[in-house]
Amino acid sequence: MRYSIKSGAIEKVAADCLIVPVWSKSALSAEANHLDEVSGKALSAVVKSGDFSGRLGETYLLYKTPGVRSRRILIIGVGERKKLDARAAVKMLKATAKAVAKTQAESTHYAMASVEVTDRDAAWLAARLSQELEETCYRFDTTKSKNVKKPSLKLASMTAPAGARRKGLSEALKQGQAIGKAINRAKQLGNLPGNVCTPTFLANEAQILAAKNKSIATQILSEKQMARLGMGSLLSVAAGSAEEAKLIVINYRGSDTSSRPYVLVGKGITFDTGGISLKSPAAMDEMKFDMCGAASVVASMGCVAELKLPINVIGIVAAAENMPGSKATKPGDVVTSMSGKTIEILNTDAEGRLVLCDALTYAERFKPRTIIDIATLTGAAVATFGSQANVMLSNDERLAETLLQCGEESLDRAWQLPLWDEYQSLIDSNFADIANIGGPRAGTITAACFLSRFTESQKWAHLDIAGSAWQSGAQKGATGRPVGMLMQYLLTQKA
Repeated sequence: MRYSIKSGAIEKVAADCLIVPVWSKSALSAEANHLDEVSGKALSAVVKSGDFSGRLGETYLLYKTPGVRSRRILIIGVGERKKLDARAAVKMLKATAKAVAKTQAESTHYAMASVEVTDRDAAWLAARLSQELEETCYRFDTTKSKNVKKPSLKLASMTAPAGARRKGLSEALKQGQAIGKAINRAKQLGNLPGNVCTPTFLANEAQILAAKNKSIATQILSEKQMARLGMGSLLSVAAGSAEEAKLIVINYRGSDTSSRPYVLVGKGITFDTGGISLKSPAAMDEMKFDMCGAASVVASMGCVAELKLPINVIGIVAAAENMPGSKATKPGDVVTSMSGKTIEILNTDAEGRLVLCDALTYAERFKPRTIIDIATLTGAAVATFGSQANVMLSNDERLAETLLQCGEESLDRAWQLPLWDEYQSLIDSNFADIANIGGPRAGTITAACFLSRFTESQKWAHLDIAGSAWQSGAQKGATGRPVGMLMQYLLTQKA
């Protein structure tokens, strides 16, 4: 989609759909009031009819309004003027995007210069506008025999608020579009079935990124190369599968080569049966989403390159399929990780931490400023937080505070759990240096405790997205989270 800033009389804007706000209690905005005057009171007639109240997210379509060039006017309710904060604004923008996407409009113009968000500026509103439009227009049809009808929108524009820099708003629109596209890319990878999105497929996606972006170099490590590096933990997960595991390294250079990089590590279990510790059949199809951490890393790396961020970033994906084959790892087996630490595998369904620990050890060679791993790791995170929060644990409070703030800014929020030493004893083993599970209590915390044993010398944070990465039920599908949060973090970092 193409985005632009337009000026001039809004009634003369050549767009298929003109979007104007109305405040609650039927208070016309400046734009709505102007259109009401030129159209012979067409908007106030709707308000007086009682069919529209200005409630937040409420929409109403007018066609062929006198005195207005646009074929449609979409009235959007923005709620109470003094209560339009960022969360309310996103709700309004989502409702607007959905309403426009249902029409046959190929172009739309947001006449919302008078709308002010109480806790954000005009640039944020512009960026969020394009992000929400991109997300709303996403449709999955890759594995369907017939093409799914997609929204007709190709062009979107907005009126610049008084005093706002046109160039700054244009850059904000591009940034929001790039983030929206990245979120959709993560959705797409997550939604693909396990027989399509294999470790090899993910590796190919990373290579495509490198082919399209000169600032990206991609390296794919095979099982033989990982074996030479001593990655016995990661390889133990893939032992029962015919699909070869891959360690995918995506290196983005946006700054001087001497500048230490920021590292993202994603769990890429392209399908998780649980291995020998076989999962219940109920909803096992959703285990194709167990690579959503990897999807968020691949998508974020593409977005970083598109936005040409002036920092160095490395994305690492530990990709494998967890199957109960004849060569599969068994409960009670002991493996040696790349770090040299031995691991007693008490449950083969706690496999995410087994691939991540070797990837985290491998990341140390890049001397990272920070490491953030992203993983659909524990059912305990889902049970505790549902689908709302990304769960975060960290060994560095400054990094933790930064990520929490980035979650608030992007509205892709996280909640921090404790990583206290008192929990570490729960993963002690009689037969190895560490056990891969810690019993029935504090499952999300003990999983992070396991990973912390491999990041002791690093500034590290762990994001458990088991609840936030996808939705079940009628709206089943990947959400693209936490790409928004990750991009907010990277956008605020310096070389």
